[in-house]
Order: sequence, then C-alpha cells, then structure tokens
Amino acid sequence: MTTLQDIRTLSDEALQKALLELGEQPFRAKQVSEWLWTHGAESFDGMTSLGKGLREKLKGAFALERIHQVEAQRSKDGTVKCAYQIDGDEHRVVEGVLIPTTKRLTACISSQVGCSLACKFCATGRLKLLKNLTAGDMFDQVQMLNVLAHEQQGKGLSNIVYMGMGEPLLNYKNVLESVDRITGTPGLGMSPKRITISTAGIAKAIKRLGDDEVKFNLALSLHAANDAKRNHIMAINETNSLSVLAESLRHFHEKTGTRPTFEFIVFKDFNDGLQDARELADFCRHVPCKINLIEYNPIDDGEFQQTTPQRLEDFVALLEDRNLIVNVRRSRGKDIDAACGQLANKNAAGAEAPRK
Repeated sequence: MTTLQDIRTLSDEALQKALLELGEQPFRAKQVSEWLWTHGAESFDGMTSLGKGLREKLKGAFALERIHQVEAQRSKDGTVKCAYQIDGDEHRVVEGVLIPTTKRLTACISSQVGCSLACKFCATGRLKLLKNLTAGDMFDQVQMLNVLAHEQQGKGLSNIVYMGMGEPLLNYKNVLESVDRITGTPGLGMSPKRITISTAGIAKAIKRLGDDEVKFNLALSLHAANDAKRNHIMAINETNSLSVLAESLRHFHEKTGTRPTFEFIVFKDFNDGLQDARELADFCRHVPCKINLIEYNPIDDGEFQQTTPQRLEDFVALLEDRNLIVNVRRSRGKDIDAACGQLANKNAAGAEAPRK
C-alpha cells in the first residue's frame, strides 16, 4: 500500500511544481496554500472555492494530516490545557496550553512528542522522545489555540511560546518552517516579535539562529549560572557549558540585535542564595539580556521545592541593584498540570497518558 505524502510538508515551490504536474495552472498553488495555512482546511473537500476536479486530483495525490484534540482541561485561573493526538496514534500525544492574563493571550506549544534531554525538574523529561513534530503539527496547535482564544476570550492570540514538550532546537528545520507559516501570508500573519523559542541550550543551534538572522525572540532555560549546579539538573550542560553558551549568545545578539531572555527557575536551597544571584548577574555581563525568574512547580517525586518569598525577594533585589531587567513569572494552570515543567500527557484523572 502506497502512503501518500502529506501536502503540508511541501514548500510553496514544490507545491506549485506538483500542481503543474497535475495539469493545473501555477496560480492554483496560492489558492491551495491559502486553504492550508490561512483557513486551516481539514480536508480537500473543505476547499470549497476549488473546482471538484482539482479537489479530486489533490485527494488522489496527497494526504492532508492534521492533529486532533483528544482532551481539554480548564484551570480555575482560566488556563486551558489541550491534548493533541499526532498521526492518529494514541501513544503520540502532545500538549498545548492557552494562557490568558490581563495583558496577553499566550499559546504555549510543543515541538516534540516527549523529550531526550531529561532535565531533572521537568516532567516532560521523563518521557521518551518519540517524534519530531512537523511544521504542520506545530502550526495546528497555534491555529487551534487561536480559535479557542476567540471562543473563550473574544480575541486572538497575542503571543506564542515554544515552551511546551520537547527541545525546539533539536527539531530546528521544522520549528523554523512552522514560524514561517505562522508569520507568513498565506498563514496566520503574526509578528515574529510575538514569538519566543525556548531552548535548554544547544550552542551550535543558537549560533545557527544568528546566522539565519531570525526575527523571533530567544529564551535560554538557564536555571543555574555555574557549571556544577547546571550539570546536576541539566545533562545538556555537560556538552554545552556556560562558557560555550555565552559565546553562542553573543553571536546570536550580534547577528540579530535581539536580546535573549534567561529563564531561571528558583529552587529552594539549591539556586536561590545570594551567591547564586551574583553568579547569574556575572553571566548576564556576556550579552544584553532580560531575566525571567520562574516559580517552581513541583512534579511527582521531584527532588526540588519552591523557594521562600523572602529568599526570592532578596534574589530579585540583588539583580536589580546590578541594573538588570528582572521579571518574576507566576505560574498559571498548576491545578491541571499545565504550568512550566509540568507537561507530561496527564489526563484529567491525574494519570499519565499511555505510551510505548
């Protein structure tokens, strides 16, 4: 049995060539692309402005694969976590989150099914890496969360963060293609400045982002500013040390002019002391940056706990005394395991979703 190629894996040029081979005029490629990337068509039959003959040709030549929502949970703070099935496989499920605040409507999306990095504080790291998501898979999360935002909040998304399941820079090509579709026309036409890609620290890929002169924002999950502590919680640091990361961040900033954001989860009695704050301040000298201090969300059987309000206040004070830009991020959706570091395909009953 021949498996048809998913039409959304084609570039615009490849789509035009394929339609020419089917005996269609070049302008049809733009019409088809608009249905795929602007209107979010779920089937070829749904492309109602196209003639029946062309729709039949498309059905004979291509598949149109979209993700499917299998569950949604709503937090008491308005956050909504959605579970999406990939490739029709019950073992391939990712989660996307709609996060409403007074100023923003943010979609947090996933880039991989599972993750290979196994950071100690992250529930996703306990899952095996099963698949890199396609650009279409990531686009679908944004498009579906945007529809949800309109339904529940009366307006569309203001921001998109690739901070869900997986390491985006280990799925580099597909992630950048998804950004092109989200920001492009045909596409959703969103500003790249409203998009943030978060990485655990893949230095070569950070340099590549600079060379590609990307327009979106970059966030580094730092969480410790000395190698010993970062090695303990993030194995990726053993091959991407702080000095190597600093060099890649300087390159990124020089090429793009964009200041990276350092994400720093503050753990009780691990990285919440004044010496830790001094080390973070010293690391910030390498490149113009912003700092997001993040409230920790404990995971089952985790070794870390939230810091105390006083220690967090002292930590912030030291950084601000060094004239650094600091924001304290409060968690949203904790009651449905939708907060930072909690995404692990848990269903509403609290059990992890089945997986191979």
